[in-house]
Amino acid sequence: MAWLEYLLPLIFLFPLAALAVIVVALRNLHDARVRSPFDAHTLRAPGQALRDRLDRAFAGLFLDGALGPIVSLAPLVYGMGRMLFSSEQDWVEWALYGVFSTLLVLLFCFLLMRDFQRIRRLKLGLACELAVGQELERLIRPEAHPFYVFHDVPAKGTRIDHVVVTPCGVFVVETRARTRPFTPAGKEINLVTVEPSRLRFPGWSERQPLEKTRELTTWMGKWLSELTGREVPVMGVLTLPGWAVEARQGPEDLLVVSGEDLADRLAALCPGEFDSDTHDAVIGVLMERTTRLEQLPGHAD
Repeated sequence: MAWLEYLLPLIFLFPLAALAVIVVALRNLHDARVRSPFDAHTLRAPGQALRDRLDRAFAGLFLDGALGPIVSLAPLVYGMGRMLFSSEQDWVEWALYGVFSTLLVLLFCFLLMRDFQRIRRLKLGLACELAVGQELERLIRPEAHPFYVFHDVPAKGTRIDHVVVTPCGVFVVETRARTRPFTPAGKEINLVTVEPSRLRFPGWSERQPLEKTRELTTWMGKWLSELTGREVPVMGVLTLPGWAVEARQGPEDLLVVSGEDLADRLAALCPGEFDSDTHDAVIGVLMERTTRLEQLPGHAD
C-alpha cells in the first residue's frame, strides 16, 4: 500500500517529538516571580515590569534555541525514513525536504536575532530604571522627613515607573532608555535638547515620551484628587539616564533631567500647596492601589 510509505517514516519523528515535549515542559515550569513569605503578594522592585518582560524574553530565547534544531531536523529525518521505505527514489521530493529544512533554519535564525535584540533593549531599559530607582531611594528618610517612593505603579492600562511623594507634592517619574550614537571618529554623542513638545536627539527627535509623561501626570492628578477629595499637586518628571540634557527651552509643566542628583532636585521642588493631611491621604491611596492590584488573580504584569 502506497500510503504506508508516507506513514511509516513518522516513526523516526517520535524521538524528536519527545524532545520537543520536554523542551516545552521545561519552558512552562519557568516562573521568575518572587512572592513574599509573609502575605504571598508578588514583591515588586524598581523596573519590575521590565524584569518580567526580560524573564519572558529569556524564556522565548530558550524555546527558540532549543526547538530550532529539533524542528529544522524533522524534514530531513522524515526524508531519510521515506528513502528507506520508498520503492522508487524521487530526487525532487528529497530536494524539497532539504529546502524545507533550510527555510526552517533561516526562520529560527531570524527568531533568535529578534530575541537577542529584544533582550538587549530590555536590559538597557532595566538598567536605566534601576539607576533612577536607586537615586530615588535616597529620598527615604525617618518619619521626620516624610518621603515615600512607589515603584512600578499600575495606572490607566500601563505602569508608572516611579511615583514620589514629598512634603511638597507628588512626582510622576518616567524613565526612557535610548542608545547613544557615535561620531565617525568614535566619540559618543550624548546631548539631547528639550523643546516644549519634543526631544531632539542626535539624528532624530521624539514627541511620545513628553506626551506620555504629561498624560500620566494628568491622570495621576485627577485620580488622586477624586479619591482623596482634595487638590493634589502633581508634577511630571522625565529622566534620560546617560544623556546630557539641555532643557532651557523645555516645557514648563515637566521636568526633564538625566537622573543624576534626582533625589536632591525633587526634595527641593514644590509643585503646589500640599498639607500634611493630603500628604497622608495620598500615601494611603497609593499603598492601597499597589497592594490591591497585586492581589488580583492572574495578575502578572
